[in-house]
Amino acid sequence: MLNPITSNKKYLLNYAAVWFIIIGAHFAVLHWYYHISIKIAIVDSLLFNIFFAFLGISLWYVVRYNKTSKNFVALFASHLVSSLIIIGLWLISGYLILKYAVSDDFYLLFLEGSFPWRIISGIFYYLAFILVYYVVVFYQDNQERIKQEFKLKTVLKEVELSALKNQINPHFLFNSLNSISSLTITSPEKAQDMIIKLSEYLRYALSNENEQVTTMGMELDNIKLYLEIEKIRFGKRLDFKLNINNNYLTAKVPAMILQPIFENAIKHGVYESVEPIAIVMDTKIEDNTLFITVVNDYDASAKQTKGEGIGLKNIQERLFLIYRKRDLLTTEKSQHLFKLNIKIPQ
Repeated sequence: MLNPITSNKKYLLNYAAVWFIIIGAHFAVLHWYYHISIKIAIVDSLLFNIFFAFLGISLWYVVRYNKTSKNFVALFASHLVSSLIIIGLWLISGYLILKYAVSDDFYLLFLEGSFPWRIISGIFYYLAFILVYYVVVFYQDNQERIKQEFKLKTVLKEVELSALKNQINPHFLFNSLNSISSLTITSPEKAQDMIIKLSEYLRYALSNENEQVTTMGMELDNIKLYLEIEKIRFGKRLDFKLNINNNYLTAKVPAMILQPIFENAIKHGVYESVEPIAIVMDTKIEDNTLFITVVNDYDASAKQTKGEGIGLKNIQERLFLIYRKRDLLTTEKSQHLFKLNIKIPQ
């Protein structure tokens, strides 16, 4: 992790400005309070404060070194040693330089007597640096943790969405292959037609394998292929109507969202019925939301196909993962009608 002062030009300028103010205050106290000459007061204030300004930058690495330490005694001992070294080096170096550079007896007497408050100043500087650096470390670690959590959530979301999408296709593929197998004996032409439509459908599914959102127009083309395949399987027992305004074809929808809806309608409406079953889809856009309604009738007296509703649960989970809302899918069931409503924010 880079030093927060030297790695940012703005912070470096602010740091220099703070020390400029400290140097000015130091000079003012020496000259006007202790009556030190202007020249010597300037040298004293510049030497001690600029020297600690550089030492203070190096304290960042002491904090980084002790960052992972959870032992308070070890942490305290580490800072005690480093503070003795830093403050001792600062005081002794400044004292020796000024002692041999300045020949003013009044100032040299003052210099020797000023050790107590210079030590207090050094301790204050050290503690101020350490406190600021630990706040910076905490803030940077917290920001890094937030970034990592966001990345992890994004990856998990992608994995969950892919897993939910991948659960959809095998059901349909398994049933279609069974139907093709039967048709090759009873109606080879229908089997051939079904293979062609199935290949087109799978091409769409594979081309959108990594896409979570597509257009309503592409989904409509795909669901027509799916329904035509199912129409070959069920014949007159399946009737469908897709009502959609051409203006809605560019609306954004989750990829492969319609197939499990119609699969559910066929499974619970057509499978066990001997009468024709109609599936009707209506769409509209209001308040920047695409509303999709799929209604199918069913024979209430017929034995219902067993199922755990995995398809609809998958849709609900996918809608939640993409839009973070739980109320986007609702169902209504009457004596002979099953109605599914989906809201897709645009």
